[in-house]
Amino acid sequence: MSGSLDSLLRPFEHKSLKLRNRVVMAPMTRTFSPGYVPNDEVVGYYRRRAEGEVGLIITEGTFVAHKAANGYERVPAIYGDAAMAGWKKVVEAVHQAGGQIIPQLWHVGAVRKPGIGPDKDVPGYSPSGLFKPGKENGHAMSKADIEDVVQGFAESARAAKAVGFDGVEIHGAHGYLLDQFFWEGTNLRDDEYGGSIENRARIGIEIVRAVREAVGEDFAIVLRFSQWKQQDYEAKLAHTPQELERFLMPFVDAGVDIFHASTRRFWLPEFEGSDLNLAGWTKKITGKPIISVGSVGLDDDFLNSPAGMGGTANPAGLDELTRRMDNDEFDLIAVGRALLQDPNWLIKVREGREQDITPFTKEALASLS
Repeated sequence: MSGSLDSLLRPFEHKSLKLRNRVVMAPMTRTFSPGYVPNDEVVGYYRRRAEGEVGLIITEGTFVAHKAANGYERVPAIYGDAAMAGWKKVVEAVHQAGGQIIPQLWHVGAVRKPGIGPDKDVPGYSPSGLFKPGKENGHAMSKADIEDVVQGFAESARAAKAVGFDGVEIHGAHGYLLDQFFWEGTNLRDDEYGGSIENRARIGIEIVRAVREAVGEDFAIVLRFSQWKQQDYEAKLAHTPQELERFLMPFVDAGVDIFHASTRRFWLPEFEGSDLNLAGWTKKITGKPIISVGSVGLDDDFLNSPAGMGGTANPAGLDELTRRMDNDEFDLIAVGRALLQDPNWLIKVREGREQDITPFTKEALASLS
């Protein structure tokens, strides 16, 4: 693999995060936690990635302390004595291997369907009762519901800090609850939580502030956001840099430390007239540390492609990634499928053993070990 990896391997520090390198394990949903409690298999899964020298691990989505937060069976909770005891074992294993770890705090919103636990009678909750434009699913939230969700995120953040996590990531991307508020296609409200892009961001701002109050000033808060939605890959929150600034700056004021700008291919420009990706624009606008993501180390993206769900994505070079990091376009890079299939991906990259990297295949989705 040609080119210098110095920009990828140098340490990073910000508040509670003191990372040995700039490589982040991206959050990837798993269903390996029976009873919503992380078990020894989950401990081993994260320990192996930390042993592979990843700087920061962001866990799979963990559902917060709200009755409608969960959308899938066997995903882990981030509240309650049993789940937090399981997470404590995960955190200790990652720390012993020299890594750091933060949970992704998640509420699925209208993705939820009745019949999913823990309370199987609870419907999906969303700003306007919509899963996507024109498709209803579940309960349109009242202001009291919004307050309950905000407090659920704060409670889970407090619990995460108590068991030793190194920060938290708030999941505001990909068409889940917060993104359903952000997106004008699913937010048809006429109160202070709807209308302008600033109003649509309000629930996220309130969550950030509540989490900050729960964890203190020195605990790192990451916000993940995206333009695309699982309901519509071509959707946009912001059509121009100016609109993106209107969305982002209130989060800076509320206390976000690091933005995680989720894209499907990190090398694609976000707006005409510049080759900056979404992460690059986010850094230019906010001045905050930024995580980029999107098919790193692979020759195809995960969604909407044959290699994603049914074929093979082969290892690819990192020259474009290191060029962008050398140019200070973003600060950290999240790696998903490459680390999913091969926990030692980073070691092999560092040692120049690209030929030993395991290709990503659909079989990896069945094992996730």
